[in-house]
Amino acid sequence: MFRLTHYLRELLDPTALTPARAPKGPVVIWNLIRRCNLACKHCYSISGDVDFPGELSTAEVNAVMDDLRAFGVPVLILSGGEPLMRPDIFPISSRAKGMGFYIGLSTNGTMIDAALADRIHATGYDYVGISLDGISATHDRFRGKSGAYAATLDALRLLRDRGVKVGVRFTMTEDNAAELPALLDLVEEERFPKFYLSHLVYAGRGNKNRGDDATWAATRAAMDLVIERAWSWARAGRDIEVVTGNNDADAVYLLQWAQRTAPARVAHLRAKLAQWGGNSSGVNVANIDNLGNVHADTMWWHYTLGNVRERPFSAIWSDLSDPILAGLRRRPRVIGGRCGTCTYFDLCGGNTRVRAMRITGDPWAEDPGCYLTDAEIGLQQPAARITVTPYRGARSEAPSSVR
Repeated sequence: MFRLTHYLRELLDPTALTPARAPKGPVVIWNLIRRCNLACKHCYSISGDVDFPGELSTAEVNAVMDDLRAFGVPVLILSGGEPLMRPDIFPISSRAKGMGFYIGLSTNGTMIDAALADRIHATGYDYVGISLDGISATHDRFRGKSGAYAATLDALRLLRDRGVKVGVRFTMTEDNAAELPALLDLVEEERFPKFYLSHLVYAGRGNKNRGDDATWAATRAAMDLVIERAWSWARAGRDIEVVTGNNDADAVYLLQWAQRTAPARVAHLRAKLAQWGGNSSGVNVANIDNLGNVHADTMWWHYTLGNVRERPFSAIWSDLSDPILAGLRRRPRVIGGRCGTCTYFDLCGGNTRVRAMRITGDPWAEDPGCYLTDAEIGLQQPAARITVTPYRGARSEAPSSVR
């Protein structure tokens, strides 16, 4: 995740560059259940409104939590499917909160009425992220359910009014990019404290619909709008946080925006961005799915590092005999193509490896989702680009070269 507002504030009020502190354990995004009452177009877990057998029991979840806490994991993001469909979600959440985790809840919001909002507030979640794919009919179309937008917006308001920190998440594709201005207006008008722009990753239904990914031109236009809006909020002292995710080229795009807008602070900003270092899949971010399989992040469900029923998470995450995990941990990562010769590799870290794998079968190829030009990344000669082809079901979920 790229903390856009945080770095814009560094342009307004620079802070000292102190030594980086690596967290002991990663942020863990935990898909406690795969069942969901919606059928979203870009769902990475390909969830549906059916029961999925073999999910971790409450006792197994508690045992894993004990291991995570001992290993130094600071944050749990409880997700699904729709996590509110899991009967023990509140006992699990309360236990995690009592253990000292920062607890986030990732929900589509459609199940949240006043009574459930009260319970979410009482549980003490530190953050609740709720997705909107556009305004009204656009959101309903993406979610596959009429009335989903109204229910989701109502949930955001109910939680906001109870003092729960909520955020609007927006996954952008070519089919809903035009909704971005209205969503930013909504966030401002409704005083929601956070907005998250997610670029599409080719995982689950997002892979099957990758032909609908936003064009580079649309992505650049979206980033221009998001940066300018976040900049105006920051300058006005508005307490609205904007973050982006799943395309670490955003850091480079911001730096080049700053070169035009606040050139005196560019060197400081570059140092801060280099310290952040870009993509952290398999490093500071991990995923546990509903069956207990451990992945480098939520978009890596096609590649499993181990299962918590067979080995503790702490042992799986520490085992660098796995070639994918070892490659993700390597600093700097060894990435080919344009990424490997990019002037700003230290800011981006090679971007999102899943997109490269999905298109080429090679997790260490260049990321075809990079929307920067050759000149912008410092290439002296034009380079051939890997292009995104529509999904045709030809490539297996787990290429044999990386099983």
